[in-house]
Amino acid sequence: MTEIHDEEADDPQHPEEHIAPVPRISVQAFCETEKTLAAVTAAGQDRRLAKAHLTAKSGGLAAAIEVYDTMPTPNVIVIESDGTRDILEGLDDLAGVCDPGTRVVVIGNPGDTAPYRELVRRGVNDYVVGPVETIDVVRSICSLFSASEAIITGRVIAVVGAKGGVGASTVAHNVAWTIARDLALDSVVIDLDLAFGTAGLDYNQDPAQGIANAVLSQDRPDTALMERLLAKCTEHLSLLAAPATLDRVYDFGAEAFDAIFDTLRMTTPCIVLDVPHQWSAWTKRALVNADDIVIVAEPDLANLRNTKNMLTVLKTARPNDRPPLYCINQVGMHKRAEIEVKAFAKTMESQPLAVIPFDSKLFSTAANNGQMIAEVSKSHRTTELFQTMANRLAGRGEVRKPKRSLLGPLLKKLKGRTGRGSAPHRKAS
Repeated sequence: MTEIHDEEADDPQHPEEHIAPVPRISVQAFCETEKTLAAVTAAGQDRRLAKAHLTAKSGGLAAAIEVYDTMPTPNVIVIESDGTRDILEGLDDLAGVCDPGTRVVVIGNPGDTAPYRELVRRGVNDYVVGPVETIDVVRSICSLFSASEAIITGRVIAVVGAKGGVGASTVAHNVAWTIARDLALDSVVIDLDLAFGTAGLDYNQDPAQGIANAVLSQDRPDTALMERLLAKCTEHLSLLAAPATLDRVYDFGAEAFDAIFDTLRMTTPCIVLDVPHQWSAWTKRALVNADDIVIVAEPDLANLRNTKNMLTVLKTARPNDRPPLYCINQVGMHKRAEIEVKAFAKTMESQPLAVIPFDSKLFSTAANNGQMIAEVSKSHRTTELFQTMANRLAGRGEVRKPKRSLLGPLLKKLKGRTGRGSAPHRKAS
């Protein structure tokens, strides 16, 4: 039983849209309506604006001009126009008190008649027609930096188990390998289980350095350091391996890995986090700040409870993101009582991203050989499943294979017969 479910059409938040986080900036908003004020204030709590210092107040253009007449302007100014004042005239006045380099976002009114070209001439970087929702504000501010800076803003995918031993690492490693091979996206796997990580074994790598060297470094990790620590697995896949030793304990603060993730985002299109099954400040932060989350669970009661709890907490912490995804692994184990997939999904109030069948020989062979599932069996149905998951998580959507014709094999044989022997005589003209 191999299944993958597609709920993208039901997701109002545009699930494939990738909104990159902003650097450390200051943002000040001047709103005309309470609805916009509430939306901007809520945007300040979004994970992608976590590094921004955002303040919002009432007053619109007039208040902004008055404030900046006596004080310097921030990195970004958000202005709401209620349509009662000529917006071009107001922007001319704002330009007189605005510092060079300040970026301006205008939340317009449907009644505004100013051409967009004129707004751009006056230094407006983005124009959004109101009324706006929180995600509109987040998208607009983030786009100022992801679109204007010549850097990569990588997508972070975090994979975690609802319980220990459910195969979350295996799922993470196979999905990352498939993204790198089939989509040709430069990708990095980060094994965050420093004591017991298995990524090095799964990829048949034994690097001398890895994630421990980066997180324990006295200096802030930069691109040069990360390049030295990465182990090359394939043409497009690199590994930041765990030491998997017990010569020390690995206790970290909540922000211990932030600099590592930020540095890799600037150079790598796809980053897959293999998050260990533990609930600490730094694991929760890694999950909350990821672009996509996949919880891997087995079909039993403990996994059911843990998955439900994790989905609830993570949905609440990420109100403007696609809800976390989950997949059910090792389904159909011989002589094991299992919760049916339908019952599991009913409790979660959503369908699983995938249902992965139990196949002890396939997975154990891959693990013992240091191979991926596709390397052991290219045509196995689980290989196809990982390919579909990779496309979905990399923002490429689901790849649907054309249906096979029942007459296909027969037509192929007939074509082969007509192609053999002497060439047919041409009819004389």
